[in-house]
Amino acid sequence: MKEISRCPWAGTDPLYVAYHDEEWGVPVFDDRKLFEFLILEGAQAGLSWITILKRREGYRRAFAAFDPEKVARFSKKKAEVLMQDAGIIRNRLKIESAVSNAKAFLEVQEEFGSFSDYQWRFVDGVPVRNQWDDIRQLPASTPLSDAFSKDLKKRGFTFVGSTIIYAHMQAVGMVNDHLTGCFRHGKL
Repeated sequence: MKEISRCPWAGTDPLYVAYHDEEWGVPVFDDRKLFEFLILEGAQAGLSWITILKRREGYRRAFAAFDPEKVARFSKKKAEVLMQDAGIIRNRLKIESAVSNAKAFLEVQEEFGSFSDYQWRFVDGVPVRNQWDDIRQLPASTPLSDAFSKDLKKRGFTFVGSTIIYAHMQAVGMVNDHLTGCFRHGKL
C-alpha cells in the first residue's frame, strides 16, 4: 500500500495530521470560524501551532465557542478569570486582544456585511494557489499579508502582524501552501 505524501510540518502527531489533512488550506467563509482562527493565530504568537491545537477545545469553552458578540462583552473581571484557565494560553495581552479584536470584528461585519466578505476581498475571492516544492520556499509573509495586516491594524485589531496574518491566510484557505508533492495540494 502506497504511503500518503504530506507536507513535512504535519509530522506524526495524530492531532497535527488531522489538522493538516482536514482543515489547513480549506477555504473558510464562515465568520465564526474565521474569528476562531484569528484568535487562535494571535494566541500562537511566539508558540508552536501544536501548542494551540492541543488547547483548542479549551479556547472554544473559554471564548464562548468563538461567538464574537459574546467575546466583545467580556469584562475585565472575565479576563481575570481567563488568566487562571489552564485550558488556554494565560497571557494577559493575548486575552485582552481577543476581546478588543471581537469588537473590531463586529465593526467589520457591520461595514462589509460579513467578515468573510471583507477578508476574501484581499484575494479577490479566489485562493492563491502556490506551487512550492520544498518547505523552505514557503514565505513567512507576503505583500498580500502585509496589506491585510496593515488594514486590520488600522481597524483596531492587535496580534495581527504580517506573519500571523499569513499563517491565518494559509489556515483558512486564502492561500494554498500545501507542497506540490502533498496529497492535499491538488485537492484544494
